[in-house]
Amino acid sequence: MANSPGCHQSYSKEKRWVPTYALFSLAFLLSFAATNFIVNWVDFVTCRILRLTFRTHLVHSGCEWFSIMTRWIFSSIIILVVFVASTFFLEIDLSRITSTTLLKTIIVLNKQQQQFLLNCTDGNLAGTCSSYYPIKSEFDDDSSTTCPEYFRWIHEDLKPWKSTGITRDMVERGKNISHFRLVIVNGKAYIEKHSKSYQTRDVFTIWGILQLLRLYPGKIPDLELMFQCGDKTVVFKKDFKGPQMTAPPVFHYCGEENSYDIVFPDWTFWGWAELHIRPWETTLHNIQEGNQKIKWKDRIPYAFWKGNPAVSNIRKALGKCNATENHDWNARIYGIQWMQERANNFENSKLENQCTFRYKIYAEGATWSVSEKYIIACDSMTMFIEPRYYDFFTRNMLPLRHYWPISTKNMCEDIKYAVDWGNSNLDNAQAIGNEGTNYILENLKMKLVYDYMFHLLNEYAKLLKFKPTISAEAVEICSESMACSLRGARKHFMVESMVTSPSDTPPCSMPPPYTPETLKEFLQKKENLMKQVKTRMVNNTSMLTML
Repeated sequence: MANSPGCHQSYSKEKRWVPTYALFSLAFLLSFAATNFIVNWVDFVTCRILRLTFRTHLVHSGCEWFSIMTRWIFSSIIILVVFVASTFFLEIDLSRITSTTLLKTIIVLNKQQQQFLLNCTDGNLAGTCSSYYPIKSEFDDDSSTTCPEYFRWIHEDLKPWKSTGITRDMVERGKNISHFRLVIVNGKAYIEKHSKSYQTRDVFTIWGILQLLRLYPGKIPDLELMFQCGDKTVVFKKDFKGPQMTAPPVFHYCGEENSYDIVFPDWTFWGWAELHIRPWETTLHNIQEGNQKIKWKDRIPYAFWKGNPAVSNIRKALGKCNATENHDWNARIYGIQWMQERANNFENSKLENQCTFRYKIYAEGATWSVSEKYIIACDSMTMFIEPRYYDFFTRNMLPLRHYWPISTKNMCEDIKYAVDWGNSNLDNAQAIGNEGTNYILENLKMKLVYDYMFHLLNEYAKLLKFKPTISAEAVEICSESMACSLRGARKHFMVESMVTSPSDTPPCSMPPPYTPETLKEFLQKKENLMKQVKTRMVNNTSMLTML
């Protein structure tokens, strides 16, 4: 398989799955309930004793006064104790707690957003699209958060059409090199299939787009585009050199220096049913847990790769770096036979069980590989074997900060050098692994994946010079029409990755485009860091400041 998954990932210990404000709010409300119970019990017992002892009408007024004082004293003590304990266990900064934040905390906890689950009732097994879902987002368009730096590449990917705009003729010229046409009109999606894609790539890509429409209803403009679901890039720059030869805009999972393919998140963010790889959020969480099993310095001190070697020459050459009786290149290479794995219920290829080596290798398949995000996320120092292709999120990663570059010409020697260097500089090697993982954790949250899709489609739609229309061959699709009739892993993954309510926060704000100077400076910095490795002149001192 062209994009077999090789690996794994992990979260840092500081990452919490339950927001601190929710935990604190729960503790606050529990303490309030406990206080009421205790003071009422004390009030009841005390007044009972007073009445039995004195049997006088003054007892009633005394009980009222005593009840008020008791409530104030016990409430103050219990809430204070729980508050202080919460700040210790939940790591809350007391200096940041104000009456406003406490009020917001209680409001957030009590606010329950309505959930819109998959509507597959007995009368809707065919998955008829209904109108039960909100058609408008309830938030202001202004966002207080800025998108990650890699969002700037959206401007670069769309630059070929910036001066001319995108005409219908340009879009139509991409029909014979695409698997489907996507049309969005009035917030509804329509699909026109052109050819069958490999496995269910198109199915889960379309599913992901539907979830974007559910996350930001009413915020995706009318548009029309072509999508390619294969491995190889399809819009080559050499074919469109003249001023009158504008390339067709075709969306794809990867790009390269010699192509105009517009890069879009791949289907595995919503699951790879054929290989039983669950949606990204779940997989990432599982890998995080697996990553905690062995401390970094206790991991196996070699470079690890596992995947399908048959799909590329790079992977076949990588197999020659495996240890033999005569030589050890510090690499441990394992091939996968997916038919056999399927028969064993994928027990030997679980991503969460592959974070046991200090170093991990990323090797491209037929082009880029979806294994990339799983490998980087494993806390191991990731080695990139000179990638030719890129996906949407890795172009801002830096060598010697997020990964270690490996040359295709001296692959085995480079791997051995990298492992020897890492084992002699454990702190730096671990720091590179941690930086790579943190890059994934901070920049590849599912919300940000959707935000990337949101901004890419919005910027693309601004370039259209025609009104999108629904062709006779296009069919309306929705979550019900896609998932209700399915069974097994495909339906399970769709339900698991389904957006059940509109976002109550806007997408992040797009960073500005690169200027020619800033882009040149960034690429030059990347090249200079590469040269340190190629010349075996890695500057450990400068690395410490960068990390």
